[in-house]
Amino acid sequence: MVEGGGTGIFDSGYSYPVAAREYDLEIAEIDATLLSIEKVLNLPKLREDAQKLEEAAGVPNLWDDPESAQKVTSKLSRVQSEIKRLVDLRQRVEDLPILIELAQAESDEGALRDAERELDSAKKAIGELEVQTLLNGEYDERDALITIRSEAGGVEAADWAENLMRMYLRYCERHNYQVDVLETSYAEEAGIKSTTFRVSAPYAYGTLSVEQGTHRLVRISPFDSQSRRHTSFAGVEVVPVVEQSDHIEIDEKDIRIDVYRSSGPGGQGVNTTDSAVRITHMPSGIVVSCQNERSQIQNKATAMAVLQSKLLERRRHEEQAKMNALKGDNMGSWGNQMRSYVLHPYQMVKDLRTDYETGNTGAVLNGEIDDFIEAGIRWRRNTAIQSED
Repeated sequence: MVEGGGTGIFDSGYSYPVAAREYDLEIAEIDATLLSIEKVLNLPKLREDAQKLEEAAGVPNLWDDPESAQKVTSKLSRVQSEIKRLVDLRQRVEDLPILIELAQAESDEGALRDAERELDSAKKAIGELEVQTLLNGEYDERDALITIRSEAGGVEAADWAENLMRMYLRYCERHNYQVDVLETSYAEEAGIKSTTFRVSAPYAYGTLSVEQGTHRLVRISPFDSQSRRHTSFAGVEVVPVVEQSDHIEIDEKDIRIDVYRSSGPGGQGVNTTDSAVRITHMPSGIVVSCQNERSQIQNKATAMAVLQSKLLERRRHEEQAKMNALKGDNMGSWGNQMRSYVLHPYQMVKDLRTDYETGNTGAVLNGEIDDFIEAGIRWRRNTAIQSED
């Protein structure tokens, strides 16, 4: 299949160099893919769930319990969005043969180009939805908490950590995901020591969890007066947001709470009161901070929620490790060094797990990481299948 260029359908005396696309075959393929997606997502069950949630959302005293109400309305919104996505895609696939047939019957090359663009767009949308069907983990539907930390490399690593933060924020912006930055610790010279932000979107955790690991950067350092090549590292941690039903008990005796004044780039104060909160969970050594909210009480509550998420993820990893030990799984963790970004002496971003790579480093650093995420999700699924054999 060749996208763009002439189709060779219209005989105007010019011989088009590109072979005609096999529209019937392409439409049949995406129709079959969409059919399998509809079976996996179980559209009748989704409609049944939506009806039950609509009834629950219509209860007069629903908002007497705000947390429960928020959970019901949020789940209803997600189910309705999923149904609409499936129905709209099915309609688009059914309309495609008509669009192409009309364009060909009228020998309208402009209309055919529009139909081709719609075919390509539908194909891309179905491919993205197909990837979502692979997100069937226990917490995959949830929002995600992303923490980025500078690692080896000094000021280079701090600058790299800030560039990674920008990459993910641009990615979220492109997808209209809601982002709440909970805490950012700025480095003295440039960049950041760490940052934590929440991404709110359907399947945010399942999608972004494949980004977890160490990201390596090779470039000519803008901080080196001799313009030498430097290698720096930053770590990305992704955990699911906890819910009430998770029951992560935290003993007050196991935590230390410190308050401090929020700071911005270069160490400048951005708050005149000691409202920022840092919580240290002494048994695990996990440290979380929040300086985003207006009051110390709000920052403490948010920091405790982040701590619960990290403890939940630790518990999940411990349980998975026990299962792997029982199965004799000796595979190393994929959450270590997972992607390399080379800006000099050549341009390349390569995922070390999937071998997916691109030379368009500028686009990647500007948030165009969808192909890497899709490859990571498929790789993770295949790895899980192999480990079960």
